[in-house]
Amino acid sequence: MTTTTSMGGGPLRILVTGGAGFLGSHLCERLLREGHDILCVDNFYTSTRRNIIPFLDHPNFELMRHDVTFPLYVEVDRIYNLACPASPIHYQRDPVQTTKTSVHGAINMLGLAKRTGARILQASTSEVYGDPEVHPQTESYWGNVNPIGVRSCYDEGKRCAETLFFDYWRQHGLPIKVARIFNTYGPRMLPNDGRVVSNFIVQALQARDITVYGDGEQTRSFCYVDDLVDGLIRLMESDDEITGPVNLGNPGEFSIRQLAEQVTELVGSGSSIVYEPLPEDDPTQRKPDISEARRHLGWNPVVALEDGLPRTVEYFRETLLGE
Repeated sequence: MTTTTSMGGGPLRILVTGGAGFLGSHLCERLLREGHDILCVDNFYTSTRRNIIPFLDHPNFELMRHDVTFPLYVEVDRIYNLACPASPIHYQRDPVQTTKTSVHGAINMLGLAKRTGARILQASTSEVYGDPEVHPQTESYWGNVNPIGVRSCYDEGKRCAETLFFDYWRQHGLPIKVARIFNTYGPRMLPNDGRVVSNFIVQALQARDITVYGDGEQTRSFCYVDDLVDGLIRLMESDDEITGPVNLGNPGEFSIRQLAEQVTELVGSGSSIVYEPLPEDDPTQRKPDISEARRHLGWNPVVALEDGLPRTVEYFRETLLGE
């Protein structure tokens, strides 16, 4: 699916905040392939220049080191607001800054969109559902979030960002899009980001024990990054009346134990599975209802876990072991 052109008929000027991160770099790559001018903004708190090295010499790519908690003055047609640490190990390191990134960042990017007339998309998260009492999760579910827990800097920050987006839409008529992203995996994940897929792969490749928290029966749904990026672009370019929030994730549901077993078999390391206590407020179930994405965006993930995991393992083999 190709994005539209700017008012002048040329390529769109697209700002991607968090553009050097895992998701952001894949989004920049896809948008560059479609011929658009990309401004990648990142403060490199959890991202790496390695993700965007292939694009640095591209004539349509520009990199700006900037923190979205401060205003930004540029001229753009589209804004993808992806900037925020997205894994517990990172967003809990500086929880106040995490909240600032979600809330102040949203305010600054919405202000930029209002000034330039740009369409803006917020990368929200399935974490707004907390430890859900409704399964699978639909966009109409209000969630079950602990507002004072160790994860709330991220959960409540993203919930507040959604509030700001819809208030700007109601108050100023701003063209907004809100995506609720479920667990995503693929190449360019950080080895130390603390997410379950990367944790398991790194431990297996290094012939260490696979650490499973809790009894391993808690479930997640894993979406390959290419599918997720396609969903983001489809949402951004959908009709104005489709504001979201829209769930984007793969509805295939797996227990953490099943994932650990798949990774161990795939890597062939003979690693043992060891069990540790479940972290505070860790959700027991997570699975998206993607009926809205199917209906309004014609989107459905096509990469199954058994196809995406080998690609991800191969990436980590190359980056960690140099094979």
